[in-house]
Amino acid sequence: MSQDEMRLSKLMSERGVASRRKAEAWIAAGRVTVNGEKVSGVVLVNPRLDDVRVDGKRLPAKADRVVFVMHKPRGYLTGRDDPEGRKTVFDLLEGLRFKVEPIGRLDLDTEGILLFTNDGDLAHRLTHPSRKIPKRYVAKVYRTPDDRDLEMIRKGRVYLEDGPCLPAKARVLETTDGSNSWVEITVTEGRNRMIRRLFAQLGHPVSKLRRESFATISVRGLERGEVRTVTPNELRRLEELADGKRASGVGRPKGKGFAKAKPKRRRPGSRRS
Repeated sequence: MSQDEMRLSKLMSERGVASRRKAEAWIAAGRVTVNGEKVSGVVLVNPRLDDVRVDGKRLPAKADRVVFVMHKPRGYLTGRDDPEGRKTVFDLLEGLRFKVEPIGRLDLDTEGILLFTNDGDLAHRLTHPSRKIPKRYVAKVYRTPDDRDLEMIRKGRVYLEDGPCLPAKARVLETTDGSNSWVEITVTEGRNRMIRRLFAQLGHPVSKLRRESFATISVRGLERGEVRTVTPNELRRLEELADGKRASGVGRPKGKGFAKAKPKRRRPGSRRS
């Protein structure tokens, strides 16, 4: 592969046409042509020279990359549409002039940081299991995990129905007056409802859950429903982690607990009226 060539599915993802997986399915279905000919399998193209079309339409021009950070409130789905008419995170992005998709997901009852981007390749790399992207949570659990529970988490000795959990960092932040405690846990997996299932397996059901950081990007400073653009330093760290490198310039975050009441929202990139 020459320096100017890249996989066709990656190009389609970068141009915002489809995810890599969907692009590969479209190629296999014969919906994609390169220089007027249908292609299949793994195809290398030169974005500057080759005429790539999907269903007869040329790929859109490469857009400026954007990455946003949202403090997702509890009670919002991480999806674009819901058959039951429930609120989704895209309700909080109304007026945004960029078409973006979430990087990963948070379940309905979990709040915290959620990233959005129009760069499908970056999203793919940040969610690929091989990258082991760190995700830090704070959970309110029933009773206080003892040293044995914490050691099982740290050593990767918690077994769920879909396999053992990878070793994770865990510590008790504080105990409450009502036999509950706040626990901080940092995982490098993205399995569905994994944090809730992990603590339930240990006998500590989760009543509140918040993702404090994703790929070293913190939700600190954002109120529920609020959105901001990543800083240049944050974007650099995302690229380092997406490339399988160690993120530079990351210190231990301060603070804990849950955000206060929902504020009015900022919409970066929104159109002026």
